[in-house]
Amino acid sequence: MRTQTALITGASSGIGFELSKLFARNGYNLIMISQNKARLHTAANGLQQQYPNIKIHCLPMDLSQPSSPQEIYTYSKENAITVDILVNNAGIQVYGNFHEVVLADYMRLMSVNMNAMVVLTGLFVKDMCARKSGRILNIGSTGSFSPCPLNAIYCASKAFVLHFSEAIAEELKGTGVTVTTLCPGATKTNFAQRAGIEHIRMFSGLTMKADRVAAIGYQALIRGKPVVVAGFHNKLLVSSIRVSPRKLVVKMGGSLMRIKK
Repeated sequence: MRTQTALITGASSGIGFELSKLFARNGYNLIMISQNKARLHTAANGLQQQYPNIKIHCLPMDLSQPSSPQEIYTYSKENAITVDILVNNAGIQVYGNFHEVVLADYMRLMSVNMNAMVVLTGLFVKDMCARKSGRILNIGSTGSFSPCPLNAIYCASKAFVLHFSEAIAEELKGTGVTVTTLCPGATKTNFAQRAGIEHIRMFSGLTMKADRVAAIGYQALIRGKPVVVAGFHNKLLVSSIRVSPRKLVVKMGGSLMRIKK
């Protein structure tokens, strides 16, 4: 029997690395992708030592570059790798008032969070449909459900992820291919530090560990669940967003994104 392969973007740290660990533990071969070459190889080497019976491919890749998704797909073809599971985890955060942030930073965020996800999904889903088998996991956010001042483009990009994923999940019913969106809230990773938001109110309250978030996403993916919000308190937050007046939702989002004094 052929060993299945999972392709994970943003695989060198945080939720992406925890998902890589879960797939490795369950006997999947891996294609691990990250922009940080050194951290990627360190992560992959550690997993390879722990799970010597699987094969791990490392692709240092900047997904903000338009050519990257096609290069990833071409690599899988040239190496005769069937990608059974695609995990679009890579993401960028840009914090601040929209009018004060360099527009190029927003364009890079949109390229990674939306464009790369769509193109990778589009390339691999055709093969999955032809085989009548495959799973896709896209990483959204609790921000997928709400506009958020000081985080406007990030939350808009995650709303795009959620709406896109829900729509194609419905389109793909009966094909043997499922699409799952994992929506975490504040999570203990280096993501917040890289984005310069570790001191905002959102991260001063309840946060989840990356391994727990990954486990929730993995289980939902295997079950073919369309959307999963990670954590009870995050589910309550999303539920409150759905029933609250829009003006209040926007103000609440802005409050959570402000630096705690």
